[in-house]
Amino acid sequence: MILKRRHFLKLAGVTTVSALVGNVSAKNRPQTNRPNILLITSEDNGPELSCYGDPNVRTPHLDKLAAEGTLFKNAYITQAVCSPSRSSIFTGLYPHQNGQIGLATHKYAMFKKFPNIVSLLKKSGYRTGMLGKIHVNPESAFPLDYHPIKGANFGKRNMADYADKAADFFTASEESFFLMVNYPDAHLPFIKQQFGLPETPLTGKDVQCMPFMGVDTPRLRDHVANYYNCISRLDSGIGMLMNELQKSGKADNTLVIYLGDHGAQVTRGKVTCYESGLKVPFIVRWPHRGKPEQKKAELISSVDILPTVLEVTGIDAPKGLAGKSLVPLLEGQKVTWRKYLFAERTSDSPHWFFPQRTVRDERYKLIANLLQDRTNPVIGGYRTKWKAGMPTEEALSKADKLVQQGYKTWEEGPAVELYDLKNDSHEFNNVADNPEYAAVKNRLLSALRKWQKETNDQLTNPKVLKKLTNEQDAAVGTNYRRNKKFKWGYLDYLEKGNIE
Repeated sequence: MILKRRHFLKLAGVTTVSALVGNVSAKNRPQTNRPNILLITSEDNGPELSCYGDPNVRTPHLDKLAAEGTLFKNAYITQAVCSPSRSSIFTGLYPHQNGQIGLATHKYAMFKKFPNIVSLLKKSGYRTGMLGKIHVNPESAFPLDYHPIKGANFGKRNMADYADKAADFFTASEESFFLMVNYPDAHLPFIKQQFGLPETPLTGKDVQCMPFMGVDTPRLRDHVANYYNCISRLDSGIGMLMNELQKSGKADNTLVIYLGDHGAQVTRGKVTCYESGLKVPFIVRWPHRGKPEQKKAELISSVDILPTVLEVTGIDAPKGLAGKSLVPLLEGQKVTWRKYLFAERTSDSPHWFFPQRTVRDERYKLIANLLQDRTNPVIGGYRTKWKAGMPTEEALSKADKLVQQGYKTWEEGPAVELYDLKNDSHEFNNVADNPEYAAVKNRLLSALRKWQKETNDQLTNPKVLKKLTNEQDAAVGTNYRRNKKFKWGYLDYLEKGNIE
């Protein structure tokens, strides 16, 4: 045990246990029976897991986690790209509330150092650790005791390394911990096999394309097969991680939350507001409190993670959080839940600036496209930069007419898109202009506007939207990413809408 702890401290870059735990007074020092928190995210994958009914891949370890806890069938992130999505996991706020409206690598950032899942647990006396990227600015907002794997490791996906580093953290102290493990699968490039995983890779002959793609060709199947190989490797890695948690003797006192950070980077997935971009796998295991073998249909969001963790750990929540605790659902209580669920897109990089807001209820989904002076640039990104996951024009011309119309709608980005998810779960048939759906459209628009007002969405102001649009457009073609002094102007006006 002593050797294990010394090994951990060396990796963490600290030399004493007090340095590892932080400056916690005796009054605030945690009790060893406080629940541990293990938060797991995976890159760029929707609910393409066998426990969610996907026939293309087996995910036995995630299936086991779901059987021991709660599987949420309608779980969503707030924006279908990494940094904004993770900002909501951390802060319990929507990206337009915290400021992380685009990718951290493009210098988007939070307006300030908001209280977050790391800082709040750290302040309460928890040991805090992370494996993998933070990818939210400023990184100094997240006081981590342990962060031995700092990058995304998209080219080197050694699942055993994650498990080994987690084991060091689990056993370094008997005090309660928070550990976030961020796996690089299934981000591009889709790697067929690495470090012997998966043991038997799938090929294009073994799979079918996801239905939301609308097109299923041999070329696309080859690409999708390697996506599923990424999912298989991810599952193996989570199996290794859970094994180390069990070996530590702390599994029975650890709340485990797993989710994808957004949908797959194939056509109509990542960086869209379609279900295939926003809907993710979300599984929670809470020993002795959460009911096992639950499948819940309630609409939940990643902004619900922070309120949940704070309730489980007995920490007071900051005022103004956007989500709500999942504890009643985990315990199997019958409670009135949210009627509407919201998500957004503002930017990813300035090249693909195309702000959108979306709302769905149990059956219907509405997307509001805020700019009508351009087509949606993201489809161009799939045609050029990510074309391996995009059907060719020839293949698309042979697809069902409804599928062709869906792609056209995606590109044109009309002011409003409306989908009947009961009859059109993959959102190909935009019924926004169908008079039979006028009442539904108006109801969802009203709910969306109410949410925008409640969450201080400044893009409801045309002047603010124009200012932000001009700023983003002006950055295209410049070297802003290499300019060490560059700072987005929106950080000074978007939060409160103060414009000249």
